[in-house]
Amino acid sequence: MKKTIFIAIATLLTASSCTKEFDQMNVDPNNPTSLGPQFLLPYALETSIDRSWGGRTRFERLNLDGAMLWMQYLSRNIYSNEGDNYGLSPAFYNNNWKALFNDGLVNYQRIITLAGQGGKFQNTNYEGIALVMRSWTFSLLTDLYGPIPYTEALKGTTDAPIYSPAYDSMEKVYAGLLADLKTANEKLTVGGPAVSGDILYNGDILKWKKFANSLRLRLANRQATKKAAESKAIMAEILGDPTKYPVFTSNADNASLKCTTVLSSSNELFMVMVNDSRTDWNMSKTLVDRLTELGDARLTIYAQPNKDGKYLGHANGLPDAIATTYLGVSSNIGNYFIQQTAPEVLMTFAELNLILAEAAQDGDISGSAQTYLERGITASFDQYGLKVTDAYLKTVGAATKEKIMEQKWIALFGQGLEAWTEYRRTGLPVLPAKDPRAVFENDGILPTRLPYPGSEVSLNQANYEKALTLIGGKNDTQAKLWWAEK
Repeated sequence: MKKTIFIAIATLLTASSCTKEFDQMNVDPNNPTSLGPQFLLPYALETSIDRSWGGRTRFERLNLDGAMLWMQYLSRNIYSNEGDNYGLSPAFYNNNWKALFNDGLVNYQRIITLAGQGGKFQNTNYEGIALVMRSWTFSLLTDLYGPIPYTEALKGTTDAPIYSPAYDSMEKVYAGLLADLKTANEKLTVGGPAVSGDILYNGDILKWKKFANSLRLRLANRQATKKAAESKAIMAEILGDPTKYPVFTSNADNASLKCTTVLSSSNELFMVMVNDSRTDWNMSKTLVDRLTELGDARLTIYAQPNKDGKYLGHANGLPDAIATTYLGVSSNIGNYFIQQTAPEVLMTFAELNLILAEAAQDGDISGSAQTYLERGITASFDQYGLKVTDAYLKTVGAATKEKIMEQKWIALFGQGLEAWTEYRRTGLPVLPAKDPRAVFENDGILPTRLPYPGSEVSLNQANYEKALTLIGGKNDTQAKLWWAEK
C-alpha cells in the first residue's frame, strides 16, 4: 500500500515539474518567437536599398520608371506613360510609401529597440547601424513626399501606441535626422561589440561611422539655404575633427549593397533587364550628348555602343509610336550596371567631394571649391576603373555652381533619386528644351514630389489634411519642397 502511494506521489511530482517548465521544454529552436538584430538587419537593408536602386515590380520602380527618366539618364522605347511622360500609376506612390515604412523603417526601429539600453540584445553597434539606416530611409521618404509622419511614426507597438501619426514638416524631419546621425556616430564603437548580418559593410564599424558623418554632410548641405547658420556649424564640426567624425576618404568607403548571384539578393537592375528580359529602356539623348561633348570616358561605362558601334540616345517623353523606332538604334545601359553582383549604391566618395565643392563655392566651408570639384571627378572616374586626364579637367574648367552640379549629376548616374532631389533643390543642371515630338502629362512639369498614398486619406485623414497645408493644399506632383532654392 505504501509502495502504491509513493508511486502516485512521484508521478504527481513529475507531472507538476513538467507543467512548470512546459513553456521552456516546448520551444522550437528552429522557429524563434522573436528575431534578433542579426536576422532583421539584412532583410531591412536589402528591401529598403532595393527600393531606392531599382525595384523589380512593374508600376513600382522608383528609380527606373521615375527618377532615372526624369533626370534624363534613361529614356523609354515603349510604355512612355510609365514615368517617361511624367505620368504615374497609383501603385508607384502607394506601394513605395508602404514598403519603405513597413519593410525598412519598422525593422530598423525593432533593431534599435532590441539593441538599445535595456533591450533584449543590447549592442551599441547594432543600435548605431540601425540609426544610420533609419535616418537614410526617412531622408528618402521626406525627399520623395515632403512632410511625413516622423516624430509619431513607428509607435504602433509601444506601450501607448499611435495608429494615426501626425506629419512633421521637412524642417523638423531634417533636424531630427541630423541629430540622430550625430548620435549614431557616438553609438558606433570601433572595437566594440560585434555584429553580423551586415550586408553593407560586413561589420566594419569605422566605415559605418564614415557613412553616418558623410550622410550628415549631405543633409546639412541640402538644407543650407534654409538654415544657413546651423548647416555651417554642422559642417564645421564634422570637418574640424576627422578623428571624432570620420568621413569617406576613398571609394573603399562607399556605401553600397553587396549583391550576390543568389537571385533573391541580386542587383535589381539585373533582375529587371536580364532575368526578366525587359528591354523597355535606352539611354537618354541628354546624357549621351553631354558626355560626348565633354569627351567623358564614363560614357563607356554608363552605356553600351549600339549595333553600329556608336553611342546614341533618344529624347524623353516620346509617344510609343515614335519611341519604339529607337529600340534597336539607341544605346542600352552599360553592362556594368546589369551584372548580377553589381553594387546598389547609397552614397559615394565622389558625391561627398562634390557636396564639399558646392559648400565651398557657397562659402559654407573653407577650402577650395576647385580642389573638391577635381577630387570628386577623379573619384567618380576611379569608381569605374577609369583614369581622369588633365585634358578632361581642363575641359570642365573653373569651378562654378553650375559646373559642380553638372558633375554631380554625371557622377550620380544610377542613383536617380539623389540626382532628382538635387535637381529639385537647385534647378541644376539645366536640362535641354523638350523634344517637339514629346507628349507630357502633369502640365509638362517635371514632377517635384510624389503624392501621398490613398491609404493615408482613409486611415489618417485629419493628419493628412494638415500635411497638405504645408505644401500648398494639393496632393499633386507640382508642389515645391522645403529645401528648394528657387
